[in-house]
Amino acid sequence: MKKLSLVICVFNEEENIKPLAGQIIAALNNINFEAIFVDDGSTDKTREEIVSINDERFVLVELKRNYGQSSALQAGIDQAQGEYVVLLDGDLQNDPADVPMMLKMMVEGEWDMVAGVRANRKDGMFLRKVPSKIANYMIRKSTGIHMKDLGCTLKIFTNETIKSIHIYGELHRYIPALIALEGATKITQVDVNHRPREFGSSKYNLSRTTRVMSDLILMVFFKKYLQRPMHFFGAVGIVTLGIGVLINLYMFILKILGHDIWGKPLLLLGILLVMGGIQFITIGIIAELQMRTYFESQHKKPYRVKRVVHTKKNVNLRLF
Repeated sequence: MKKLSLVICVFNEEENIKPLAGQIIAALNNINFEAIFVDDGSTDKTREEIVSINDERFVLVELKRNYGQSSALQAGIDQAQGEYVVLLDGDLQNDPADVPMMLKMMVEGEWDMVAGVRANRKDGMFLRKVPSKIANYMIRKSTGIHMKDLGCTLKIFTNETIKSIHIYGELHRYIPALIALEGATKITQVDVNHRPREFGSSKYNLSRTTRVMSDLILMVFFKKYLQRPMHFFGAVGIVTLGIGVLINLYMFILKILGHDIWGKPLLLLGILLVMGGIQFITIGIIAELQMRTYFESQHKKPYRVKRVVHTKKNVNLRLF
């Protein structure tokens, strides 16, 4: 079994492949490693550059089209055979020389995850740093995962930890939160080197903001209501239905007293709230059934056992 698996997602990074491979070899030559490059549908010569490395420790996983970073990461993680798995950017901004230090820290501290923190970030202030700081603050407050730099790709996990989750959509930003939901409690972070991009162009733009916010809402729901969705939808539904019933009761009394209530906005509001409340409660019931199907069909447990200790029988124990 390999000691270390590096998962590197690349998309149109042809100029960065050879320098990155050289840095990986120099930094990890004394470690039994494999480097898995996941080509996420590149349209340049990225694939050819990876193949030309000509080192059996380097593996190419070529996707049929561009699926996005989350799916590409999952494809690489699925192929990883190492005892520890490292996620690394393919644009040379992460430094492979930090990996041995993080691996040592991982082994000695028996951590589930060691995450990198870009201490001296070499990115633009307004397009990268400021949005990142705002996003990190909101994610920390919403998910309870108190990490300084959730956007840094450089992280190292035990194989069991990273394979306990499935990354889809654009949830790669929330990997620490996802593994925490699966019971990973030993999480730490350490400052790492961050370098300016030398070749190619950044795939980042402000259009990601709405997707980050949408995923954040999903993660908050996962954290609080994943195993009990009825507590969310049911509560909203009961409150909505109750307000609607009160409004309609009030309108009914007005009708009995001889008032003309037809077409009044309050009547329409009451009807909409009653219908909405019923729908929320129905969604909650369906979500509960889906969660039971999810756990029972795959024999999943709603908990994760850290360890089971059998205590020795105390022969001197007496009962009075």
